Amino acid sequence: MLVWVFVAIATLATSLPAQAQGVTSETLVMPFDNTLTDPKLFWLGEGSAVLLSETLERYGAMTVARESRLSAFERLQLPPAAALSHATVIKVGQFVGASDVIVGGYALSGDRLTVRARSIRLEAGRLLPEVVEEGPVGDLIAIYDRAARRLRNAASPAPAAQRGTLLTSPSALELFVKGLIAEQLPTRRALLEQASKAAPNEDRIKIALWHAHTDIGEHLRALDVIGKVPATSIRSRPARYLAALSMIDLKRYDDAVATLKALSAESRSAEALNAMGVVQLRRGANPPGGSAAQFFSQASQADPSDADYFFNLGYAHWIDKDPPAAIYWLREAVRRAPTDGDAHFVLSAALQQGGAVAEAARERELALRLSSSYGETRSATEPVPRGMERLKDSLERQSSSVDSIITSTGQRDQAELATFHLEAGRRAFDREADREAERELRRALYLSPYLADANLLLGRIHLRAGRIPDAIQAFKIALWSVESATGHVALAEAFLQTQNVEAALEEIDKALALEPTSSEARALKAKLTKK
Repeated sequence: MLVWVFVAIATLATSLPAQAQGVTSETLVMPFDNTLTDPKLFWLGEGSAVLLSETLERYGAMTVARESRLSAFERLQLPPAAALSHATVIKVGQFVGASDVIVGGYALSGDRLTVRARSIRLEAGRLLPEVVEEGPVGDLIAIYDRAARRLRNAASPAPAAQRGTLLTSPSALELFVKGLIAEQLPTRRALLEQASKAAPNEDRIKIALWHAHTDIGEHLRALDVIGKVPATSIRSRPARYLAALSMIDLKRYDDAVATLKALSAESRSAEALNAMGVVQLRRGANPPGGSAAQFFSQASQADPSDADYFFNLGYAHWIDKDPPAAIYWLREAVRRAPTDGDAHFVLSAALQQGGAVAEAARERELALRLSSSYGETRSATEPVPRGMERLKDSLERQSSSVDSIITSTGQRDQAELATFHLEAGRRAFDREADREAERELRRALYLSPYLADANLLLGRIHLRAGRIPDAIQAFKIALWSVESATGHVALAEAFLQTQNVEAALEEIDKALALEPTSSEARALKAKLTKK
């Protein structure tokens, strides 16, 4: 048995992505602080992250995409423009799988701009010496270029940037960043249109403008603007994918499929295969060129870590009136994303159709716990609505932030290995190595999605990190799996973090009903009733 465990660990280690093995080399550039809070340069906080990331890449660095940073901020519940402590910055860097994080600030005095930047090496926990560059504010781009060169220890300047891009037009850079951070969609679109005129060769502006038009529902204009990205651009592939999405929105399905097939022929793409599946699903019964399920299956094989492809595959089989296949693939979806309420809901319908009434009721109960919308009455003839299929809104880089998973072990071995990872996660949690603990617990939950102790411990990690909604979801799944006083108390503590005292008291009462002598529940109730 001991030999088997070592073999399993070795197999898992060799399948881990670069981040898990500590080999990743991506740099995360955080928004800079406006040191003197000058309102004229408010946009340069985000602008520093955009400009420095672009410039570092010209010096050979790989940088974390802005979308990945924003996603991390959302998951960690951080305001996009807040000044953050180094500890929080490190947490964001670890979340996106970066090897180092660059922080800094800028200040304007008269017409002189001073920029300060320094790198934090995450693996060593080392703060490198600060780089300071200054000059006339009109030389903004040159100032950041000098800072990037020093941060990279580059011996010579980077090649000259192409004319008509952000790195040759400070006015276009300002308009572009202001467009990115604008809250109102029409304002965002207008600013990005001005930026595109100021830098007509900058394809990133065209991509941002595509998103602005799409968010407003202007799919024809979105298709027109993304079609202006030339085939010679390094952003040609993502632009062609976005064009295919616009074609799908416009119901030009033949054109969309042709574009997506060409992308997949050049390089196998899970996103493109998935989008072809969506097209086939929307075309209706017996579409030409293959079934939706065939394309979703290929997408799931191309990226077996993404739960969305397994959800789409199970959903397609449900639409095709094949409950056994739907059940199988939806279980794979919830294995990868235990808090996916839609997957639990469709799984409950498939189980009900397949005659597993008790299990269907439990899955529906879990879906209801995860989202109150599933409490609504559904049509008996169509218990699952149309239009639940999922599209990716961009072609992604190879992700380094998703753990590799073991996909072929027997049921008995899965249970043993899940327990092994649970205990490893518990030990890491006790010594406050939360990143390691979360990785171990996610492995345990992949092997056993409803493992109550793993969900409970994962919820505590989320709670300790301030990810309150994630904590609440994890505690709900733990309680659904095995109801316990400890679980209700943990959920009560999470509700208190959201100032929901009524919900917290309800959970405490449930804990005391299960275990009247629970010291944790009694102490928490006494604390609340004194207020």
